[in-house]
Amino acid sequence: MTAKVVAVDVTDVRFPTSRELDGSDAMNEAPDYSAAYVVLRTDDAALPEGHGFTFTIGRGTELAVRAAQLVGERLRGMTVAELVGDLGGLWRHLTGDSQLRWLGPDKGVIHLGTAAVVNAVWDLAAKLAGQPLWRYLAGFSPQQLVDVVDWRYLRDALTPEAALELLARQEPGRTSRIEHLLRHGYPAYTTSAGWLGYDDAKLRRLCQEAVDAGWDAIKLKVGADLEADRRRCAIARSVLGPERRLMIDANQVLGVEEAVAWFRELAEFDVYWFEEPTSPDDVLGHAAIAARISPTLVATGEHTQNAVVFKQLFQAKALGVCQLDACRVGGVNEAVAVLLLAAAHGVPVCPHAGGVGLCELVQHLAMFDFVAVSGSMEGRMIEYVDHLHEHFVDPVRMRGSRYLAPTAPGYSARMRPESLAAHRFPDGPIWADTAQPAATTEGRGR
Repeated sequence: MTAKVVAVDVTDVRFPTSRELDGSDAMNEAPDYSAAYVVLRTDDAALPEGHGFTFTIGRGTELAVRAAQLVGERLRGMTVAELVGDLGGLWRHLTGDSQLRWLGPDKGVIHLGTAAVVNAVWDLAAKLAGQPLWRYLAGFSPQQLVDVVDWRYLRDALTPEAALELLARQEPGRTSRIEHLLRHGYPAYTTSAGWLGYDDAKLRRLCQEAVDAGWDAIKLKVGADLEADRRRCAIARSVLGPERRLMIDANQVLGVEEAVAWFRELAEFDVYWFEEPTSPDDVLGHAAIAARISPTLVATGEHTQNAVVFKQLFQAKALGVCQLDACRVGGVNEAVAVLLLAAAHGVPVCPHAGGVGLCELVQHLAMFDFVAVSGSMEGRMIEYVDHLHEHFVDPVRMRGSRYLAPTAPGYSARMRPESLAAHRFPDGPIWADTAQPAATTEGRGR
């Protein structure tokens, strides 16, 4: 395909979720769920556009927008054949700008911009193939999947040869697992009931609604006030009963010793996992917490900035649940690397979702993992939050507490034009009456 990239347009799009405290937690008191949203355009009007984004929570999204613009400039003038013919080489090209890498490498706002652009390229590639991304990836040969990954920092934890063997073992069962996925969907848990800003009555009501709807796993935000957390966990457990799973999430605000002490005060509520108990960069801290709160699992990953840190978490036995985020690491290529590392270390992947569009993206990664990498749903659930899906052309579809497999070509990343126009910051109608988002997104210091 000789068509060339002529534009990588990036929009700052924000949703005023702070007004109802949707998404509130101990670190982010009043987030406005937002995205640096990329549209990849070519000079051939007959070809589809590529859509991608990285997730943010309000103020500062303009930095991610600028980062995506800087990274995306490296695509301008490339042919579509060059984009999709070597997707591993493309990732190395996008991350190989020596001046931008000085700002990283592979972390911070530049890596968020990389994720947005890379996700848009994969969306385009899947659309050209006429397949949803999960199925497009699941059609790659083991060698093609290995070639997607940049192995230079990972070989001490997993060699390309070992990854090839892992993928080859799963290859014969791909067809039957695709059929299973299409029939039964993929298990999920919900965070919709547990935002920290909700009062006790709303928490109880939403937990009951979740139980009545068939959910058997619910997550609560904790970490701001221990006595309040005890009261909220007691409410949730009383509604859930003893047979359903209750998870807690401190969103990074606790120190290591504080996290262990905090957990011990909540352990009586039969906590299945303790999520982000401390700084996402503290590999050894997570390992210490994991050893001391076992058999409760430590879960982390939504703020793990690249595959190298994931590698260390696996090597240190610092997490029992890998919460891969589709927009924090550098897009699909690095997500594949993390899935391979997790499978090699026997750690289940329960992707981080919520946000704006994260449910739409991570369903593809989890389903690809089931079909081609881990071959298992055991101990695996995708996070689900029940808002903002209406802004997407191909929103998630749920049957009870299970994600149904996407069938439309692409990465389910395309937002509705009217939603983009209404929520564009700062001049969209939603924001026209205010110079800033509805509330700050400053964390609560401890």
